[in-house]
Amino acid sequence: MGILFSSPQVEFQVIRDEWLEGVEEVARRGVFVGGTPVTSFESAFAQYTGSAYSIGVGNGTDALFLTLKALGIGPGDEVITAANTFIATVEAIHHTGATPVLVDCDPDTYLIDLERAKQAVTPRTKAILPVHLYGQMVDLSELTVWAEARNIAIVEDSAQAAGARLHGQMAGTLGIAGCFSFYPDKNLGALGDGGGITTSDPELASRLRRIRNHGGEAKYRHEFPGFNSRLDPLQAIALELKLKHLDEWSVKRRHAASLYEHYLQHLGGIVLPKHRQDESHVFHLYIVRVDAAIRDKVRKHLQKKGVLTAIHYPSPVHLTEAFAHLPYEQGAFPVSERYAREIVSLPMNISITEEDVKFMAEELRAVLGTIQV
Repeated sequence: MGILFSSPQVEFQVIRDEWLEGVEEVARRGVFVGGTPVTSFESAFAQYTGSAYSIGVGNGTDALFLTLKALGIGPGDEVITAANTFIATVEAIHHTGATPVLVDCDPDTYLIDLERAKQAVTPRTKAILPVHLYGQMVDLSELTVWAEARNIAIVEDSAQAAGARLHGQMAGTLGIAGCFSFYPDKNLGALGDGGGITTSDPELASRLRRIRNHGGEAKYRHEFPGFNSRLDPLQAIALELKLKHLDEWSVKRRHAASLYEHYLQHLGGIVLPKHRQDESHVFHLYIVRVDAAIRDKVRKHLQKKGVLTAIHYPSPVHLTEAFAHLPYEQGAFPVSERYAREIVSLPMNISITEEDVKFMAEELRAVLGTIQV
């Protein structure tokens, strides 16, 4: 069968019976949009994160886009984010009409370089959008104070970091808002698309509830032109059930990461991820680096042995066709560009065993020992 790269099907089996009961209850009531399942999950997620409010939306991209819109960001404004992120981060900025401003990543953590982000600020900067990439939180303790003094909003892209904690605070609670994806393979994943926003700002929360629902909370009352981006109740049921297991599953992911470190730490030709060895990394992905010249050979060897790998992400945003219009040439972000050629995502999920990791380590040792760079 091989080793699963991610395991949403395994997680589903944990909640299956309760979820089906919830689906039957929704069908019995006939309320298929909104309703108690959504408000119940929103309340539970707000309580879990320590936020005053949680707002469910259609997906993680909408969470980012609607938050920026609700903050009044639009044409003429600039929003700073990382060059090495999933394209949705930058799409959200683009679709507000604002200009995405990219910066390189830290060479050790792969997280946005905060000093470069500060240097990129101009009078047009309205927000900084740090990404908790691969499940590891950006330490925003200094940046939030710095940004507040300059009236710059900090919006966290927490799509990969549900359940992460740093200095006693959860991902999604460090800035004005946190934006989450509940895509099925995320640490807190739905059974389809889903997204959420956390905030403790009552005015922002109220505007977000309206902007996701055609500009008004009450039916046929439209205070401004809004959007249709509501969390599906069947997904909300799954999310609330999974939320009860999230901390337990985060422990399993960190344990899998520790196994990788144990078995791979003395293996030449591979660079392991650096992190704080605490709860601030929930290992949505486990990323290693190998020489760009041998990456394809390494991946093909593992695939032949039943081990699926991936690349997150094969190209920095400025080198994608979609954002070729941005004023950045190849070489603009050397760290992000180099790492895009070297990174490999190894399997990471709640069902990874020590035997799995030991097997992968042996195969990596075998292939790295035979390939000449």
